[in-house]
Amino acid sequence: MILAGDVGGTKTDLALFEEQGDRLIERRYQRFESRRYPDLVSLLREFLAGDDGAVVRAGFGVPGPVVDGRGAATNLSWVVDVRDLESLLDRKPVLLVNDLVATAAGILDLSEDRLVTLHPGLPRPAGTRAVIAPGTGLGESALFWNGSGYHAMPSEGGHADFAARNEEEIALLEYLLERQTRVSYEHLLSGPGFSRIYDFLRDTHRVREPDEVARELAGAPDRNAAITRLAMTRGVEICARALRRWVSILGAEAGNLALRTVAEGGVYLAGGIVGRLVESLRDPVLLEAFLSKQPLDPLVRQVPVRVVLEERTALLGAARLASKR
Repeated sequence: MILAGDVGGTKTDLALFEEQGDRLIERRYQRFESRRYPDLVSLLREFLAGDDGAVVRAGFGVPGPVVDGRGAATNLSWVVDVRDLESLLDRKPVLLVNDLVATAAGILDLSEDRLVTLHPGLPRPAGTRAVIAPGTGLGESALFWNGSGYHAMPSEGGHADFAARNEEEIALLEYLLERQTRVSYEHLLSGPGFSRIYDFLRDTHRVREPDEVARELAGAPDRNAAITRLAMTRGVEICARALRRWVSILGAEAGNLALRTVAEGGVYLAGGIVGRLVESLRDPVLLEAFLSKQPLDPLVRQVPVRVVLEERTALLGAARLASKR
């Protein structure tokens, strides 16, 4: 058995996979609320509950940089150390990687029905593929061809400085800088980013906030999800405007990533948020922002843009990386 995990600031997915030749067959899966546990070891003890003897190796994706087998998870108080995990598993080999490295590796195994194409482009065989995944934070990675296969590389590009492109985004940047010392893409392209953009539109009087919407958001268990729901199901103007700005910024940063990596194999939008926003991602503002990269518009126009529907891509990738180790 291979034990695989996708650690996130909100949830942690764990599964046991059985190797059958080149195939990985999922035998058990469970999702946990990350913040209910003091660390990953405690969570694993509960999940395994006697099954640890069947595990021959393990792989985990964690949010944040992994250095010397140790990762301090962003948006979560855990410190994950490969030595602690190997001790728990009776010295079985454990692979620890950045969660977007795991996501990128998982994309290679996805079937076409788990992908939605927003822009077909003209992909090149063995071209670099880039991945951007908004969630509790913002992750980015790239897959490059090494002559015999794809290799996923780590990145903390989601923490790069936000680059405003027009008057409204300049005002948004100034608004946020009055409240924090720095603004990164993660501050906007994440779950909390919806609330930040919404509050900006409200506080700068660009769009009026109806009283009933204010009450509904105040009582919502997840304000960010409520904003997107009100935009998509009821067309509430301030929510729709916030969502559209979020989608436009996502398109711009996806295009930036295509340039940084020369992603001739495509850019993949991944993570649970985008999987629930597919219809909103079809808004022309996403591709307009993605393709507006003068003087390199012709290069970016050839880059396919695809949405990943499989929420457990990082989990599958962690298992695959552990299997191939």
